[in-house]
Amino acid sequence: MPFARLSAATTPTSHLGLGLAAVGRPGYINLGRDRDLGEDRSAEALRARTHELLDAAYAQGVRYFDAARSYGRSEEFLADWLTARPDIEDAVVGSKWGYTYTADWSTEADRHEVKDHSPATYERQRAETDALLGDRLDLYQIHSLTPDSPALTDRELHARLAEAAAGGLTIGFSTSGPAQADTVRAALEITVDGAPLFRTVQSTYNALETSAGPALAEAYDAGLTVIVKEGMANGRLAPEHAPRALAEVAEETGLGCDAVALALILCRPWAGVALSGAATVPQLGSNLHAAAVDLTDDQRARLDALAEDPRTYWARRGELPWH
Repeated sequence: MPFARLSAATTPTSHLGLGLAAVGRPGYINLGRDRDLGEDRSAEALRARTHELLDAAYAQGVRYFDAARSYGRSEEFLADWLTARPDIEDAVVGSKWGYTYTADWSTEADRHEVKDHSPATYERQRAETDALLGDRLDLYQIHSLTPDSPALTDRELHARLAEAAAGGLTIGFSTSGPAQADTVRAALEITVDGAPLFRTVQSTYNALETSAGPALAEAYDAGLTVIVKEGMANGRLAPEHAPRALAEVAEETGLGCDAVALALILCRPWAGVALSGAATVPQLGSNLHAAAVDLTDDQRARLDALAEDPRTYWARRGELPWH
């Protein structure tokens, strides 16, 4: 499977990936985004920003790049970058289907994305992704499964996904919401012709939201690659918003709150890839210092104590404005 290339990488940052949610569209829910992106959020400005981030990430050893149909034009920006750099053959590319971007390049839209996990949406978005990324696509994930998603029980959809897997595409799923652990466990039970359907899982996990941890460990034990998203809790763990314990540990390590927050993820034995959601090159550079952080048992314990009730965490996330 494609992720074997990541596990075989020798660079210190091989277990850090770059997610494009924050730079593929003008509006997103990360705190501090007004400062990070400034006023020019035209498609060309964000294309240039995305390419700058991809160049910097690749130069520093990052090999996994994560997009989605609902991340505005992220697939297009990533495809342009890959086309312009044909010598880059070891990049591992993932994308997601199941949400349709509906904001029409505006930060003021009533709805920025619409969720639909039907086979018809899969076929439409799979064709759209294929037109942009073609055979550079390694991983295709169902976007944000929850326990009530029909994608967990739709055998027609499972058959189509298994067909794509037979053609060489890695099939995975991402999760969201306070019941992520239930979703992961339900997805692990899905088989087609006796074989597990999914080979990767991408879930939210960070110092404030740890509820999926035991289920992600089970997924790892079952042979799935675990990808962690929202490791910075949409900016709530950035220096200007960081809880006191995180700020104190960061000061002790001599590195940033972001690096420590991502290092806490990387020290989990089941974590295959932790995504940086950086919107600027300096942010990315600071994020990548996570590979150099060696947390003590005492520091881990202090950070583990920051975890919130998942219902509280997801309620607060739902209140974050689209900037």
